[in-house]
Order: sequence, then structure tokens, then C-alpha cells
Amino acid sequence: MSSSRSCRLPRPITGVLAAALACVAVTSADAQSPLLTGPGVSADLARLREAQITDVAYDLALSVSAGDTATGRVTVSFTQRTPGDVVLDFRGLSVRDGRINGTAWLELAAAWNRHHLVIPAARLRPGRNAIEVGFATPVAQAGASIIRNRDATDGNVYLYTLLVPSDANLLFPCFDQPDLKAKVRLSLTTPVAWRALANGTAIGIDTAGTVATHRFAETQRLSTYLIAFAAGPWASVTRSVATTSAAAPVPVSLWMRQSRRAEAESDTLIEMNARALRWLGDWFGIPYAFDKFDALLAPAFPFGGMEHPGAVFYNEESFIYRERPTVSQLLGRQATTFHEVAHQWFGDYLTMRWFDDLWLKEGFATYMAARMQADLEPRSNAWKTFYLRNKPVAYATDATAGTTPIWQQLGNLDQAKSNYGPIVYNKAPGVLKQLEYLVGAAAFQRGVQDFLRTHAYGNGTWRELLGNVGRAANRDLTAWGQAWMLRPGMPLVEQRLTVRNGVVQRLALVQRAAQPALSGGGAWPLKVQVLLFYANKPAVRLPVEMRGDTTIVRAAAGRAAPDFVFANDGDFGYAIVLPDAVSVQWLEQHIGSVRDDFLRAMLWGSLWDLVREARLSPARYADMVMRELPTERDEQITGTLVSRLSTVIGRYTDDVARDALLARAEPLLLRGAADSTRSYGQRKTQLDAAIGLARVPASLQRLDRWLDGDTAAGLALRPPTRWSIVTRLVARAAPTASSRLVAEVRRDSTSEGQRQAFVASAARPDSAHKGALFTRWFADAGLNEEWVTSSLRSFHDADQAAMTKAYLVPALDTLPWIQQNRRIFFLGSWLGATIGGQSDAEALAQIDRWLAARPTLAADLQQKIRQSRDELERTVRIRLAFAAVTSPP
Repeated sequence: MSSSRSCRLPRPITGVLAAALACVAVTSADAQSPLLTGPGVSADLARLREAQITDVAYDLALSVSAGDTATGRVTVSFTQRTPGDVVLDFRGLSVRDGRINGTAWLELAAAWNRHHLVIPAARLRPGRNAIEVGFATPVAQAGASIIRNRDATDGNVYLYTLLVPSDANLLFPCFDQPDLKAKVRLSLTTPVAWRALANGTAIGIDTAGTVATHRFAETQRLSTYLIAFAAGPWASVTRSVATTSAAAPVPVSLWMRQSRRAEAESDTLIEMNARALRWLGDWFGIPYAFDKFDALLAPAFPFGGMEHPGAVFYNEESFIYRERPTVSQLLGRQATTFHEVAHQWFGDYLTMRWFDDLWLKEGFATYMAARMQADLEPRSNAWKTFYLRNKPVAYATDATAGTTPIWQQLGNLDQAKSNYGPIVYNKAPGVLKQLEYLVGAAAFQRGVQDFLRTHAYGNGTWRELLGNVGRAANRDLTAWGQAWMLRPGMPLVEQRLTVRNGVVQRLALVQRAAQPALSGGGAWPLKVQVLLFYANKPAVRLPVEMRGDTTIVRAAAGRAAPDFVFANDGDFGYAIVLPDAVSVQWLEQHIGSVRDDFLRAMLWGSLWDLVREARLSPARYADMVMRELPTERDEQITGTLVSRLSTVIGRYTDDVARDALLARAEPLLLRGAADSTRSYGQRKTQLDAAIGLARVPASLQRLDRWLDGDTAAGLALRPPTRWSIVTRLVARAAPTASSRLVAEVRRDSTSEGQRQAFVASAARPDSAHKGALFTRWFADAGLNEEWVTSSLRSFHDADQAAMTKAYLVPALDTLPWIQQNRRIFFLGSWLGATIGGQSDAEALAQIDRWLAARPTLAADLQQKIRQSRDELERTVRIRLAFAAVTSPP
């Protein structure tokens, strides 16, 4: 077991921090060993091995029938092209007997430093080599490559792997880098009553007493982080599906826990995956490249999904609903499905060469999901969904001092977790939309198809992609790529409109960097569609390419003065667009009359950007929302407006202004929730907001009464909403909070009920309880990581900022341990909840003092802190700028 995973963390808070930092210190000391065999997988080691070996294959036999330890044996075969020692990666529990090319490897134990196994050059030969190693690896609820989950309903135990981005070398000895793809043959020994699935097709089961060995066919070439299996008493449903209009069918299966089989919409979910396979096969011109397609609904899964070839894992709670789903939830489930299926081409069939190009798979998967949704569901207004789900999140990160380029340099695979986040998931697909608009849809598709065919079952880079697209478009994209792939930050575009005697004299688009000190000078190449909107006659749309700091829209001059201008109509550009004063004045009074839902969503977004830039009073924005909300009929826009109204009330206003706004907002939300003429999703969104904003005794008493019945504001009251009410009562220390929590635990004894009880308990405004939970997050090795993630926001409830401020510095102190021991996305969730729970200048000063005292802190951790810090800084700035403003001037 590696040093960082063997640390036993004691219970007091100070002890937790000391132990966590001691673990980090050990890791740092190990890094003084030779560069190629230190912790993780260095870029230097990866480059060396890619040149040294080829044609890798793994024959892996693993037994998972012994509780908290899996034992196995792997034969690693490869062709050696250049002489020298060969390094395998492994940081599991132990290694035992091994062989090198058939001869006993007596020095195996000495060759392992708990990070790597060094195979001496003298034992290798030119050409084909085979290395056998016996090993053991942990099975646990968290912190292991094999995750164990016990179903509270029936006691069944389920296992599944999770190796992305760097845990394949925790599972078994391997070459854990994406550009050494390998064919994998797996045999898996389990209790005899269990079933199993893996990347390859199941080809047989051998039983012996109480165990069964499941054998799977050899796969196509896979990157190590994509290797996967699951085992347990799963239920499944299978259909045969053609994956292009001309391809032979493949089996498509949905796997789920026995206890949730009746709840899973098997036919719907299988068909959703099948439609995606067919559409993508036709669009890419390449049929689905693997032998079968299994979709597993994984309990307590920490991500939305994971794209293993032939064995996609989805988050169970996002795919099986315990109450009626909203349109937004259904669209989100579909988008996740389309995203993971798109990975079968971008990520699996073709994989980035190194994790610095992570965007190449994640950004493409998100963008192709939106294209697919727009084509398959034309009434869904998919590009509006794409905008709402991606652009605000991308801009909120990219406009910070902690942003990074899309291509993120990576020195070691251990740091790859830091590359995950809004830049690759949300900015990158927005930039791809800009690229397609720039070169045209036909050229974009041809270039992408050429890129995939050139690197079939292999690896590629962003430069190679742009080379293919540029050749298809007959356009040099070198400068474009330099600006959008390598330059950190983003453009902010201000509209400057001059009107005289009812005629446009001048329309200028002025571009500047949101973070000039970080991004440097010069404009981003940006093609946009400028809209001149007229309420009583057809709008005018003008394509404009921006190449300098100031772009004059010459085609606008001389036209009748529009009611408003919007410089990113259609959302083709990637930029924060700040509207001019004339446009703001018209929109403030008439935004609800804009009939195009997509455009209206973007206009609301541009006004919100003015709030975030402290140029528009948050109270003024809230007044606009409260005026328009009763007549807004788009469910997604309603959800966005309600969320922003909650942000204004909960963050951007001081106590006096907050109470005044809340007194008006709460009855408005309750009326909206009770309005049976509105869609279910609109009603549910407003009900959820009313629950989350309840503060005064009368409001809390209303929540309490709802728990005695089956409805709330006329809507059916099911477990997820009941738990939201209980959590709010606990957070506000309502008189009935403790008894309601106990009663709800009895009422909902499912696994999800246990998780929700844990989340609700984290909201208790009690210092001793907070301290015990903070300690448990680190000390309890059996605590599921997804439970921890879910509890962070309730622990750091904004109303408890004075209490949780004591955990701000301790939370920052633990970051190196978190980075080493938690999975991707956790670090962002940890910082977002911790810093997001604060709203005053003192908390901001604490963060800044902490950063100033640690100038040598790893750059990726500094960036993550600054990304989360930005929202706190904006909150302080907005509150200061509008401290005396409680209603529109």
C-alpha cells in the first residue's frame, strides 16, 4: 500500500489536518527518488515508454470473492522496440510471485517501491516479452479502484470499478497511460450467485463450489483508464440494435440492482442509448466499434456517467426517479446518455494522447450530445439547453484569475484530477460550436471524420484535429488554435451603440480580456452573429468576424435604430457580451415579449452578467424576475430565473435588502408552485426554491405541516422533496427538526434514504456536530465518497457562515491530501461548497492570507482555489457597490 493511502487519520480536527499533511509530506519525500519511478506516472516516463514498447496486451485474472481484498494475476505482454529497463505502474496492497518470460522473478518484492515495478533490461529481449505478476488490491466503499456498495433494501452487495484517470495502476500492474492502448482478456471469480459484466463479451462461466469464474472475450485496444467490470446479483434486460443504417446489430443491455428493477425504465433507457449509437454511427461515418454495449446503473456513483467501451456506467439516482421528473431532469438524463455514448468514438475509439488534451474527449462528447439532441428531438430547443447548461458555468470559471487554457499542461498523471472541470466540460464544447460556425458544418463534419479514421483505435491531439478540420475547410487554423487552445481566459465584449434621429450612427463591439493580467493583450479571433431587434418588424442578423480590440459593425450604420442589439445571437461566439444602456433600458421593460425562448434565455443571461460585473443592481434584476416570472412559460428559463433570484436573496444582498426581497419572493414562489395552469417542472422549481429560502418561523411551520400530508402546494410529496424539507428544518434549527429527521429515517429505509439522512444531519447548526463530521470525512475509510460530496453544501449552509468560517482554513490545509486521495470533481466540490458558504470580506481576506503564505503551493491547487474564490470576491464587490439599493432606482 502506498504511503498516502496507508495513513490512519485520527479524530480531532487538528489531528486530521496534521495527519493529512504528514501524508502529503511522505509523498513529497518519495518524489526525490528517480524521476521515472516516483509517485504517479510522469510525462517523461510516459514518453519514454511510448517510444520503448508497443503492442501491449493484458491477460488479467481477478478474484473478488474475499470481502475487502481482491487478488489476481496478470500477464503483461508487449513488444520492446528499444533496450533498457521497463517500468510497470502499481500501487495496490501487495505483489507476490512473478515471472519474466517464463523464468521466476525472485527479485519481484525488491523491484516494487509501492508505485512502480522495474523490470531489469537484462531479463528482457528484443521483440515480444511476457511479465507475470501476482498481486492484491483493496475493495472498499471509497478510496479503492473497486467500489463496494451494500443495498440497504435487501442486503445485496454490488461491486464496480472506477479507474479514471489514474486508478488502473491501483487495480493491477500495468502501463497506466492513455497512449499505450492494450487488448484486454479478463476472467473474474465471484460468489456463485453473482453475475458479471466487463468491456469484452461474456464467453463462459466455470463454477467450482461456492464461486464462479466469468470469462470475457479479448477486447479491442483500450486505454487503461477505460478498463471496467462490475459484479453482483444484477438484473438485466437486453435488446439487439443496429448501430448504423448499414451495420450488423449488436446486443444492448441495461443492468440494474435487483431492488430497483421495477423502477428502471428499461425499454426507454435502452432505446435512448440505441438511438445515440445509430445517430453517431451515421454522423461519424464509422459504425460502433465494439462488440456489445452494456449500460450499468451504478449505485452511489460519484459522476454522472463513465464511458468505458462496451460497459458504460451511469449514476443510478440520475436515471431512476423517486418522484415525477421535470423536463429539465429528463433532458439532463438524455444529455448524459448522449454524452457517454459519444465517448465511444471520442474517448474510446480515439483517445487523447495524454491528459493535457482531456478536452478532446469531454468537450467533443458534450458538443456531439447537443448536436444529436437538436437533430433527434427538434422540439426540445436543444441549443437553448446547451447554452443554459454550459455557458454560464464556463464563463463563471473562465473569467476568474484561476482559469486555465483548454489544453492544460500535465507533468504527472497524479495531477490529472485537476484538469477536470468547467474548462474542458463547458468551455471546450462552446469553442467547438464557434469552430463549426467559423468553418461551416460540412467542412467540420468531414474534418472530424478524417481525424477519427486516421487514428482508429489509437490516439490523437488537438493540433491533429485542427489540421484535419482546416484541410477540410481549406483554411489555416493555426492562429485560431493558438488563441483558443493555448491562451488562458476569455473575451468580454461590450456593445457600444450610437443612435441619432432614430438611425444607427455607429455600432462598435469592444473586446477585452476578462482577466488581462492572465490572458495578456490582443483580441481573440471571434465570429458572431449580431442581432438588431425590432418589435414591430423583422429583425436584422449580421455575421461579424472580430479580429481586433474594436470592431465596427459597418452593416448596421444607417439602419433604423433597433429596440435592442445583441452581439451573440444564436450563441455561436464564446464571450461574455455586455449589452449597451439603450438595450438594457428596453429589455428591462419588455424582455418577456421576446418570443424566441433561446434568445430570451440569452438576454436574461446578458443582464445577469451585468449584475455579476457590478454594473446592474441585483435588486433591480430581482424585480425584473419577479415581474416576469408569473407569465414565463418556458420551464428551463423559469428554473434559471428562480435560481438567480435565490442567489440575489441568499448572496448578493445584505440582511436588510434580503429580508425585503424575501418577503415579496416567497409568496410569489408559493403562488407559482400552486398554479395548476403551469407545467409540473415550473411548479416544482418554485416549490424547491420556496423550501430552500424558508427562514422565518411561519415559513418553517408551513414546511413542517407539509410533512404531515401527501402534498405540498398541490404537488405530490415524495421522498426527495420530503428530504429537502427535513434538511431545511434541520439547517434552521426548527423546533421539530430532530423528530422530523428521526421519523423520515424510519419512513425511508432505502439506500438513498440513508444517504439523504446523512446529508440532512450535516446541516445541523451545532459546532460539536460540525467538528465530528469534518473529522469523519477524513477518518472514516468506509464512508462512501459520494455521500461526502452530497453533504458538503448542507454542512456549509450559507445561513451558518459564521459557524463554518472556522473550517475555511482547515479545509484549505487539507487540499493536498484531498487531491491525492479523492476522485475527480471532488476537489472542485470541496472548494465550491467551503468557499461558497461564505459571503463577507473577512472570509475573502482569510483565503488571500492563506494563499500569500504559501507561494510554493502547487499551481493547479492555486488555480482551483482562485476559481472558487472569484464568486466570493464578486459577492463582496456587488454587496459593497449596491449596499443601499433595495429596489430599482
